[in-house]
Amino acid sequence: MHSARPSEPTIASLRDSSGAAAGDSLARYWTFYRAVADAQLARWLPRRPSRVLDISGGHGRTADRAAGAGHAVLEVRDPERAGRSAARGEPGRPGRGTTPLVGDSGTLSYLVDASVDAVVAENRVLSRHLATEATIAEIARVLRPGGRVLLCVDSLTLGMALLAERNYWAHLSDVPSAEVVLVPWPDGTITRSFSSHQLRELLADAGLDVEWIRPRTALSPSTVEHVLAESPDALPRLIRTELSAGRPDESLGFHLLASARRAGRPA
Repeated sequence: MHSARPSEPTIASLRDSSGAAAGDSLARYWTFYRAVADAQLARWLPRRPSRVLDISGGHGRTADRAAGAGHAVLEVRDPERAGRSAARGEPGRPGRGTTPLVGDSGTLSYLVDASVDAVVAENRVLSRHLATEATIAEIARVLRPGGRVLLCVDSLTLGMALLAERNYWAHLSDVPSAEVVLVPWPDGTITRSFSSHQLRELLADAGLDVEWIRPRTALSPSTVEHVLAESPDALPRLIRTELSAGRPDESLGFHLLASARRAGRPA
């Protein structure tokens, strides 16, 4: 007899893709999530060796994978995080093929125009930079013609679900007409959520051509948890299913993944 399908987890438990905020309740889903993210990054990265800027703040995960694929990676570490690591006595961990840069991942003023071939803004970093327009403009500035950006942000689905979970009904009623949706989290942080239309418009306003927008995972956390609880060896099959999903509904999912290109031909 099959066990009962688990209910969807609380939305607040999905704020941190490291899984730290979710405890053990979503351990299987986050394993799946990270494996899918790794596979999506591997598919997206340039085929030839390139200079890649990583502003994800993901403690080296995306930077190390890009470097492992043969790229020269500049990994931006915000001063606050770099200071915390130093205070704990953690070494500055330059990986093979990565160069750490201590600076503001929201401004990029320390980089010259058209200096990188690709930018990776994973780990929902652009949802934490509330003035996302300014950061996207900086990304477009440092990209060479033909260069691309891969980014992940909180979806409007996630934002509205969290507002409802916390009984912010007045905020919810304003969402349909709001140009900017800011979401307060239980831990006191504030993030910005996007519909696919808002994200497409934001990228276009910065002069970037949108290649595609899709949910990070079309499979829901409850579905993944249920399948992996029943069949722990089903992870590779779930990943293949996710990657072959074609063009899933952009409104699905808690996080949106997008790829965009700066106009022009590579030098």
